[in-house]
Amino acid sequence: MTGRRPRTRLDRVRASVGIAQLALQQIEDDLGADDVDARELAAILRELQEDIDVPGGLFPALAQLLTVAARRAEQIEPDRDGDASCPLHEAAALLTDNAGPRLNWAARSLHPQGDPA
Repeated sequence: MTGRRPRTRLDRVRASVGIAQLALQQIEDDLGADDVDARELAAILRELQEDIDVPGGLFPALAQLLTVAARRAEQIEPDRDGDASCPLHEAAALLTDNAGPRLNWAARSLHPQGDPA
């Protein structure tokens, strides 16, 4: 039965990725709408980085997911040499250190006064 467990986990991951892709497609469709103005676009960008209702946002959640994967890779990679874990840590850092702040800069440029009330 242990042979089936990883496949079941992988099936769950595939299903979750599919759901996430559908959600992202909805966001993409909303971003491409003809009636999106600067204020609304800024609010959407902020939501991706700093979800008001849930701690964090999409980018911080993705960075956390990559960090968990990196920590697991540290435990199982051969020779514990960082060949797998270092790129994962770097990808997480790119999201939090580069992508997130750039979203915030773009949002401020579009609507510097912040989110609508």
